Amino acid sequence: MTIRVLLADDQAMIRASLRIILEDQPDITVVAEAGDGVEAIEQARRTRPDVCLVDIQMPRLDGIEVARALAGAPPRVVMVTTFDLDEYVYGALRCGAVGFVLKDAGPRLLVEAVRAAYAGDALISPSITLRLLRHLADRGARARARVPAQPLSARETEIVRAVARGRTNQEIADELFISLSTVKGYVSGILIKLGVRSRVEIVAWAWESRLMGTE
Repeated sequence: MTIRVLLADDQAMIRASLRIILEDQPDITVVAEAGDGVEAIEQARRTRPDVCLVDIQMPRLDGIEVARALAGAPPRVVMVTTFDLDEYVYGALRCGAVGFVLKDAGPRLLVEAVRAAYAGDALISPSITLRLLRHLADRGARARARVPAQPLSARETEIVRAVARGRTNQEIADELFISLSTVKGYVSGILIKLGVRSRVEIVAWAWESRLMGTE
């Protein structure tokens, strides 16, 4: 399968650079580009990509509003951020975004983020998501943690911690000596219990609820 990607950034040079990186991969093709948030939503609905790489700061509608508009169904949205300037990116966690990529992250991480989003195993990178959430937790974000609809089991809690540390499903399976399908089943159950839509939101919940302690 070829992964169909939409690029949304108000800088044409950045879009061109991202296109070159992605289309150098045999399994990825860029099907559309957008220079602002409104155009991104229109193009996503018209071309139906698998993954949207969306800049946080764009004219007309920002990346958070784009993620909110596209939430609940494909495409999966990966936010592109400068991190240090984008503290409000935390809001994207609650709008359906499944991952974050730094603009200067390099080709390998960009490609990994697209493939992870397509596979439903969103990129949770210690250099991006955990650092961001830890920064926001210091400002009191953890006080907003929601109570699960049902209590998490000991094994589910263990898997939440692993997800929050940036482990992929395969890495969790290897560490806990269980099958990949079993891990996927646990993650699906955790999503339901927490009332969230993505692994990124599991990470957010883990930090908000102080499950990660002082890590």
